[in-house]
Amino acid sequence: MGRTGGVGFRWTWRRPYRHRGPTPRYKPQRIAVRSARFARFTRPSGDSATFNERLSCCQTFYRAVRGRLVHLSRSSPAWRRPAPSPAPDVPSGGTQKRHYARTRRTDMKRREAPGTEEGWYVLHDLRHVDWDGWREAPETVRERAVEEGVDYLRRHEALADAEEGASAVFSVVGHDADLLVLHLRPTLEHLDRAQRRLESTALAAFTERADSYVSVTEVSGYMHEDLTDGLDDVDDEGTRSYMRQRIYPEIPDADHVCFYPMDKRRGPEDNWYDLPFDERAEYMSAHGEVGREYAGRVTQIIAGSVGLDDHEWGVTLFADDPTDIKELLYEMRFDPSSSRFAEFGDFHVGRRFPPGDLGAMLAGEAVPTDEPLDGTTTDGTTGADDADDGDDGGSGGRPSTESAHEPVDAGTFLERADAHGADLDVEAAGHGLLFESGAPAATVAEEVEGLRANFDHYDTHVGTEVLESERTVVVSLWATRRAADTASGFLADLPGVDGGVGADLEGHGADDTDDTDDGGDPAEHGADDVGDEPRRGEPPHESVEATEFQRLAHRFGVDPGDHPAAGYALLFRSETAAEHLVEEVDDLRERFESHEGHVLTTVRADSGDTAVVSLWADESAADTGSRFLTELSGVGAGVGAAFESEGVGADTERDDDDIRGELADLGVYAGQPHGEGVYALVLYSEAPVEELHEELAGLRDSFEGYGGHVKSAVYDDEAGEGRPAVVSIWETQDAADRAAGFLADLPGVVGRTDEAEGDFGTMGMFYTVKPDYRGEFVDTFAEVGEVLGGMDGHLDTRLMVNREDEDDMFIASRWRQREDAMAFFRSESFRDTVEWGREVLDDRPRHVFLA
Repeated sequence: MGRTGGVGFRWTWRRPYRHRGPTPRYKPQRIAVRSARFARFTRPSGDSATFNERLSCCQTFYRAVRGRLVHLSRSSPAWRRPAPSPAPDVPSGGTQKRHYARTRRTDMKRREAPGTEEGWYVLHDLRHVDWDGWREAPETVRERAVEEGVDYLRRHEALADAEEGASAVFSVVGHDADLLVLHLRPTLEHLDRAQRRLESTALAAFTERADSYVSVTEVSGYMHEDLTDGLDDVDDEGTRSYMRQRIYPEIPDADHVCFYPMDKRRGPEDNWYDLPFDERAEYMSAHGEVGREYAGRVTQIIAGSVGLDDHEWGVTLFADDPTDIKELLYEMRFDPSSSRFAEFGDFHVGRRFPPGDLGAMLAGEAVPTDEPLDGTTTDGTTGADDADDGDDGGSGGRPSTESAHEPVDAGTFLERADAHGADLDVEAAGHGLLFESGAPAATVAEEVEGLRANFDHYDTHVGTEVLESERTVVVSLWATRRAADTASGFLADLPGVDGGVGADLEGHGADDTDDTDDGGDPAEHGADDVGDEPRRGEPPHESVEATEFQRLAHRFGVDPGDHPAAGYALLFRSETAAEHLVEEVDDLRERFESHEGHVLTTVRADSGDTAVVSLWADESAADTGSRFLTELSGVGAGVGAAFESEGVGADTERDDDDIRGELADLGVYAGQPHGEGVYALVLYSEAPVEELHEELAGLRDSFEGYGGHVKSAVYDDEAGEGRPAVVSIWETQDAADRAAGFLADLPGVVGRTDEAEGDFGTMGMFYTVKPDYRGEFVDTFAEVGEVLGGMDGHLDTRLMVNREDEDDMFIASRWRQREDAMAFFRSESFRDTVEWGREVLDDRPRHVFLA
């Protein structure tokens, strides 16, 4: 906008620079000073003399205005700063711009950074789910991924990895990600370990990191000017307590989360860091006033990230109603702290769910599963019915029955199977599938062999076989329709398959075919206190080992060992959603309660699967209950197991001792690190290290195909004196026991490290020593060895080093008896060593006691 003055000169209003003098606090004066200061002049057409004359008049006008404003500012009670320096003389000619730039650089002043106090480190781990891979994966692989994912999330929510902090998981809405895992921990080391542990789970194979953000909770000097020297210098206890809550926060129990990173602007016109502290503090105070209006509706966690990530802060907001978050941020957009100085990164919004609902989330069900989904779906059904709607059964993309096979009645299915010469174990099956193929039987059999390896991981798989008749036929039997539906999609993809059928086979076992109700006395069948049995003959459940039953029941949160009166346990899976099955089971329980042998009957759900668990005093009473349980909606074949009335713990412990004894005879020593979910095997060999490593490498390739293998490696004596050792670590004891037989066949396997047989041994698993501390660790081991040499009952201690990773070591010790070893582990020397180890180890030491 140009204007012409009375002396014929022109000025143009522009704002290329900030006011260099102190800014009056009285707002009208501030505006006036800046308006006058930023008047700049452009040269009109004409000679130099005319221009210089006009410029001189303009300078006179400018100084007059500026002097008047300075006088007003000094008379204001808000004035607290010395008078500004006079404006520099502007030389004639075209040097004004360069002279001003030099003056600008000379007057620059570095602002003092406000103090900050930091608390917990924060990791926002955003992940995409590989939905194609998830749909195509076998059910057993998906189940393992869910189980390991749930275990990871539960352990971190329970702070099993740290003494303080918090964790939570959220389902993310939108294309940015599918999952958000949020961790708050005391150190970056905790966050590093947490993200690596997630990558080591089976769930990680189906996820890819979409984004992440690292920060640390903080409060700043804008909140209290005495914060420069830390919280202890804040005198007011109320303020100090509030600050502690800000840097050591709890994750609110709110339904929704919104996370975004942000920066303060550093532009040529609006630069947050060039403002005086008082002005910045004023902006922050006004900004906080807006947030306080939403107290009780929106909770925030503010974390600084300068030097930790790409932005300066990470902001996490929590609210039950997501519109509260939207309204808060909308209102803040009009606050100058945001409108002038804030720049934002990507926003992520999600909904919190408990770790146990991970399977339901991956299955496309409403989460949390204990809350109905508001509104209706596109087909008009309410969200609360989603878990029971459709053929996928909540499995997350499993094939539907309509696209894979045609449902037929049991008679038709059995006739077709019989025509092809199938020998079916119908008693154990709840559902059957039959597919015909035009491909050669050998080709189909090869493909089925690969499928069978996966099918056998299902506890509901009864059997799958290939028959060669007029056409190639594949018959597959399953305990439940849900499991059969999953398998159906894979069988339909076999070479040459052009269609199949499936049928419900419940009640069509050989013992039931000719069985009729003769109206006899129910007491003859052991049901005098329960009521008429729905069926007679053999009980409709399969007997399994107690350990196998515990594995199945553990998933649904039931341990027969917690019920001393239980001598026999039953578990039946159902295709009916748990909430719809509860009423039926309640009615049945009333009848069971009249039977003196009944202990417990309950409905449980996990990851979209429903199970009924029923505990009885003895097998006879359980057989009676079993027949009634099979009449429940959607129930297929079940399993049962006998337990000692005092629980299974004693038997299990004796079994473990027996197994350890057998392994020790083979030269393999087994144990479990205290408090850990892994199992370790150790053996020693007289074979050369190179030969032993080569043999183990071949064996390790096979182990990698097994579920639950953590690592297997050859360790050599650091001193070069003892025999090499092989250590193999597994997630389950069953897997470790199976591997032990293969390890025992390695060349040169012998007993202990020398001929002097000790009665008790320990293995300290020092997972990884920090490289910079390796030399110090080895030297300290030598010092500890001298201490051990003087202890009663100590026989030998050696430092074993992984030949593939010199920072991976363990310590093997032998003692005359357990009490001697325990005396050392209780000693002050040992505690000091462990405490020192926390500084030099990448993970805390674990100890395995090997009898």
